[in-house]
Amino acid sequence: MTAPPTASAVIEEITALGPFFAVRTHPSGTAPPEPWQRFTRALLEARVNGVRDSLAAMGGRPAGTVELRVAASVAHLGLAARLVSPALAAAVLHGRVPAPRLAELRWQPVLGAPVPLSLPDDAFAGAPAREPARLAELLSDRLLNGPLTELADAMGEFSVSRHILWGNTASAVNGAVTMIASARPDLAPRIRALAALLHRTPPLRDTGTSAPNGAFRRRSCCLIYRAAPDRKGPLCGDCALSRT
Repeated sequence: MTAPPTASAVIEEITALGPFFAVRTHPSGTAPPEPWQRFTRALLEARVNGVRDSLAAMGGRPAGTVELRVAASVAHLGLAARLVSPALAAAVLHGRVPAPRLAELRWQPVLGAPVPLSLPDDAFAGAPAREPARLAELLSDRLLNGPLTELADAMGEFSVSRHILWGNTASAVNGAVTMIASARPDLAPRIRALAALLHRTPPLRDTGTSAPNGAFRRRSCCLIYRAAPDRKGPLCGDCALSRT
């Protein structure tokens, strides 16, 4: 009987998929050493403000002219992608679903790139699951109703609707699926089937639609177009407002 892969082996394989999948580990229950931080309210607020200033600068606008909820939505989408991507990769590759709460995660709140992310070293403990329906159930319970709900609660304080926040999360799932399928075409059928199940599970149910060719269209907008002058910025490819 083949021994299950170690946590370090799982992490090495998912990290090879790209920067949105890269994770490290830290001893569970320990205080974070510098430069690692907890996901605190103060740091999330600082990130929203940093994204706000960055979006304003890209549009040639004065700092702070971008709506706070727009910056919060964009910040949320990036963080949701970082939480979703490694979890989906570990699930499809090894049937493992990490289960840390947001307070147990560690990050480095840098701007301009996928944030460095660290999981507690027991995050991949437990027996693996192989059935797609069971994996979707575990992802819903441990990921969507765990740290992603906590992240949505925190970002909702910046006047972003839950409709948009869960649309962002659905978009992050689709983005992770696209990256996994591109890096590992052999995994494409399994990860797309898993994502389809996950998109039919609360709280992602009714957040988007999928075409037979796998194209995903969300039923909300992340609002980034509103950061441009006159709120006439480009739309994302999966945006509900896009006519393409």
